[in-house]
Parts: sequence; structure tokens; C-alpha cells
Amino acid sequence: MSDHAVLHVKGRILVGPEEVRDDLWIVGGRISYDRPAGARDIRTVVGWALPGLVDAHCHVGLGPHGPVPQDVAEKQALTDREAGTLLIRDAGSPSDTRWIDDREDLPKIIRAGRHIARTRRYIRGYAHEIEPDDLVAYVAQEARRGDGWVKLVGDWIDRELGDLSAVWPRDALDAAIAEAHRLGARVTAHCFSADSLPDLVGAGIDCVEHATGLTEELIPLFVEHGVAIVPTLVNIATFPQLAAGGEGKFPRWSAHMRRLHERRYDTVRSAYDAGIPVYVGTDAGGTLPHGLVAAEVAELVTAGIPPVEALAATTWKARTWLGRPGLEEGAPADLVVYASDPRADVRVLADPQRVVLNGRVTA
Repeated sequence: MSDHAVLHVKGRILVGPEEVRDDLWIVGGRISYDRPAGARDIRTVVGWALPGLVDAHCHVGLGPHGPVPQDVAEKQALTDREAGTLLIRDAGSPSDTRWIDDREDLPKIIRAGRHIARTRRYIRGYAHEIEPDDLVAYVAQEARRGDGWVKLVGDWIDRELGDLSAVWPRDALDAAIAEAHRLGARVTAHCFSADSLPDLVGAGIDCVEHATGLTEELIPLFVEHGVAIVPTLVNIATFPQLAAGGEGKFPRWSAHMRRLHERRYDTVRSAYDAGIPVYVGTDAGGTLPHGLVAAEVAELVTAGIPPVEALAATTWKARTWLGRPGLEEGAPADLVVYASDPRADVRVLADPQRVVLNGRVTA
């Protein structure tokens, strides 16, 4: 489609879960609900349109051993785009992916900088590995480098204990999260277990990734402080395999990981029922493949979240949470078109008919 062409999307435009329109026009890469006067070169797409999907926990530029070359990062981003993911919150990457911002054919990225972890308490090659005295300085650095988010590693296996444990003292968290907020950034943290959660929430954390350690006792604390979670259930599905691999050396850790896996759906449903905001994230990158957003939405439904709410967690609500527009008048035309109503069956998300990014049909 040329720069001067007009794209007409017709059928069912899901502006919101209940707000449905019949037509949408794309002119100059922007959305309009008024037919453009004098338009000649018009291309029509028919179907059920959603805002471009959101993967709120994704890692572009990250591989199993750390940063990957630019051509590999490009393939990762393209895979996400083909799946309908047009907005990514990159939850920690050692790669500089700013070049993606200049590419109108690649998803938009909101970066959290590079992971910040305790020395020898995370996957090698992924994070800044530091001690608590340096936490404030590194949080400030990544807040300035990122796009309004900072990513901490809140817990990891302690080899002496042979199990998961929190990595930061409370006073360090208080100072670091306050500094991030002073700089206008929100803070999220990788957390598998329960023991890291009270200090993180008390220190003002904005979001918790994975949140498998969330208990009935901790849920009211999350509700009181307005902390969101991104469960990454397609990642949690790998816990039995991880546990089997560590059984011989760390049996306590392996048993813990199995317990977290066994109650994963109950954990997510209890959080949702209590009013904790739940958003879609796949944890793609590292060891998981990209393009899993539809599978993650389906996992939320399996956990007991109503289909429309699971859909909102990757569309309308997710975009509002991240401060990005949906299918609003004048917004960038980032949308995905499906053959049938995804509110009725979220499995439709696995088969996008058309992907439109910045007003251009890319797939």
C-alpha cells in the first residue's frame, strides 16, 4: 500500500469490550472513523479488528546466553509481529534495541533497561550483577536508559540454602524504588517465591512478574498497594522440566518449583478474583520462543479468567496500563484482524488474518 493509499477496515471494530463499530479508516497511518473525502486508492480489509496485541513481558535481543546479534533480534521482533503483538514491554535485555524505534515495520517497544540482579543470583550474561549498596545507582541508570520501567530480580536460587530466596534487603529496596519513582519510572521484579514479595510491595513496587509465590495471605497486600502481576503462564509450564534438571543438586528447590507449578492456575484466578490487575506476558526470549501471545491468553482462560477479561489483558486494559492508545481517533493504526469474534473464543488469536502496523498491512 502506498503512503497516500487509504485502508478501510470494515466488519466489527472492537474499540472496547462493549464498544463495537462497523468501519474504521486509516489515512496517513492514523485511525479515523470518518470516511476521508475524495479518497481514491482504497484497500478494504474485512473482519473482526482488535488493537495490536500487547506482550507485557518479552525480551527482544536476548538469547539463552545473553545478548544476540541484531539480525536475530530482528527475527524475534518479526515473529512477535506475525503473531499480532504490536506493543512489547521489554522486561529486561542486555541488548541495545533502540534501532527498532526507527523501523515502522517492527513492533513498538517499551523498555525496562537491563535486569538488575544480585551477584551470582541470576542467569549468567543477562543482568547487571551488583550488591545492595549499588542498587540505587543502577536503578537510576536503567531508569534513564529505559522507557519508564526498571526491572529488578527479586528472588533466585540461593545455592547455600538450596532453594529460592529474596536477594535484596528492605532498606535497599526502599531507596531504589523511591529513586525510580522520582525519575518517573515504574519498577517491576522477577519473583517466583513468596518471601521476596512483602518487602517489594512494602517498598512500592508497581508490578511483579511471574508471581507464582502469591498466597492468600499476600493477595490483600497487593490489592491495597495496587500492584499488578504478569503471570507468564507459558513460562511457568516449564517448571517441571527445570525441577527435574535440578533434582540431584537442589532437591528443595526442585520440590518448591513443582509446588509453584501445581497451583499456578489457582494462584492466578485468586489474584484476579481479588481485583489484582493481571496482564499478558510470555517471557519470550532467553529460552522461550517468540510469538506465544495467543497461547498465553488461552492459559489465562484455562486459569479461570473470563475470556473477555483475558482478551482485555492483551488489548484495551494492557494498552491503558502502559499509556499507549488503542483504536482511538487519530491514534497510530496498529491493529489485528481476525475471521471471527475473539471475545467468543480467544483461540482465534492464534490465526490473525491481517496485521496492520503504522497503517500498513504487514501480514
